[in-house]
Amino acid sequence: MRYPPEETAAKHERILEEAARLFRERGFDGVGVAEVMKAAGLTHGAFYAHFASKEALAAEVAANSVARGRGLIAEAGKAGSPQVQYVRSYLSRSHRGDPGAGCAMASFGSDIARQPESVRSAYSAELSRLFDEMAPVLSEAVTGAAAQRAEAIRLMSSMVGALVLARCVNDPKLSDEILLAVRRAELKRLEEAAG
Repeated sequence: MRYPPEETAAKHERILEEAARLFRERGFDGVGVAEVMKAAGLTHGAFYAHFASKEALAAEVAANSVARGRGLIAEAGKAGSPQVQYVRSYLSRSHRGDPGAGCAMASFGSDIARQPESVRSAYSAELSRLFDEMAPVLSEAVTGAAAQRAEAIRLMSSMVGALVLARCVNDPKLSDEILLAVRRAELKRLEEAAG
């Protein structure tokens, strides 16, 4: 039975959303195709009408998740003090506590490094675009495209690392301490750069 293109596209998007949530919560290898399809409200057999393999799904999820992050950064750029808002929001308890809806970079972390080349390539391409797009938004106090990109890479690496560590520890005080230390350091750096 053929479905209208809009319905097929909506199902595809639903599969991607549920897979992204589940992958962020439990990792690529911690979730099976049947579980993704059940979460999307579809049959296991319908999966292959949308993806050739779980690897193809993982590659699309990895790319889409970073692209979603680019959209959030673009939104932050429309607000006043986008850098300050972004740092505060990213290094917050609420973001730490919701990996299923949070940043894919922090959730996927080293899991991406263990995935097939197609997944890593899709993720890498989107990550490079993310750095290019966030450079002028989050690094406006720095001049020159190369310097802005370097600052964007530094900032994201610092924040992603802090979020990963804050999620890894089982001591809530230590987790809060990690977030607070990096948030203060990054906000101070932004304040000094704005000078």
